[in-house]
Amino acid sequence: MAAATGRAAGAVPAGYAALAVKFAERQRSHHCLLVKEHQVREGADTAHPPRRTLFVLNVPPYCGPDSLSRLFSRCGHVQSVDICDKPGPGEKKDKLASKFFDHKTLKGFQVAYVVFRKPAAVQAAKALSQEGPLLISTESHPVKTGISKWITSYEASIVDPKELKAEVDAYMQDYDKKVAEEEAKAALEEGVPDEEGWVKVTRKGRKPGLPRTEAANLRVLEREKQKRARKELLNFYAWQHRETKREHIAQLRKKFEEDKQRIALMRAQRKFRPY
Repeated sequence: MAAATGRAAGAVPAGYAALAVKFAERQRSHHCLLVKEHQVREGADTAHPPRRTLFVLNVPPYCGPDSLSRLFSRCGHVQSVDICDKPGPGEKKDKLASKFFDHKTLKGFQVAYVVFRKPAAVQAAKALSQEGPLLISTESHPVKTGISKWITSYEASIVDPKELKAEVDAYMQDYDKKVAEEEAKAALEEGVPDEEGWVKVTRKGRKPGLPRTEAANLRVLEREKQKRARKELLNFYAWQHRETKREHIAQLRKKFEEDKQRIALMRAQRKFRPY
C-alpha cells in the first residue's frame, strides 16, 4: 500500500485530482484517491451518467461503498456508489441485486463510480484535494477489521431459508412471466411473413408423438443392445479367447453338477414294487 500511495502522491496523472485519505486518526501516513469527472458519450453508460459521476481510482480494499458515500456526502447528495475491479461501462439496474446469488468478492485496489444528484457536487469533490486527509473510519462510523470483520462476514453468510425461498419464488414468477410473453409474441408472429416475405417455421406446430409404454421401451433397448453386440469384435484378442474358453468350461461344470444332482434325486425316489 505504501508503494501505491507514494506513486499516487508523487505523480498524479493528467486530469486527475489526488484526495488524501487515512484509515483512522491514529494513522500517520495517508493514502491518495485519484478522482476525475466521468466523461463518456451520451447514452453510452446509462448507469453512470456524465457530468454527475465521479470516477475514483486507487480505492483500497477496506474502503467500501458506504465509506465512499459518507466521504463524498459533504459535497452533495450521493445517489449510488458502484465499486468494480476495473473500469468499464455499467448497465442500469432495473431490479435489486440478489442477496444470495452472483456475489463477486473483489480483492486488491479497485475503481469506483460515485453518482451525485447534481453536477456541482462533482466539482466540489475534486476540490477536496485542497483539504487535509479525510478519515475513512471514525468513532461514529467505524470500519470493522480483524476478528470483528470475520465475525460479521460469517454471520452474513448464514442463509435465512424464508428469505431465500421468497427470492427464488420471485425469480421464478418473473421467469414464467417472461416465457409467457415470449410464447404469446411467437404465437402472434406465427405464419406471418416478414418484410422479405419469409415465414418462420417452428417445431411447435407438429403433433407430439405418442408416449412410449414400458414394453415398447424394453423392445427399443433390446434392439439397441443387439445392434451394439453385432458391432463388437468378438474373440479379437488372445485374452478374449481365454475368457471365452474359461466361461465355456465353467458352464459345462455347472451343468454336470446339476445333472449329477438330478440323477441322485431320481435314484432316491425310485422304489421296488413287486405287485
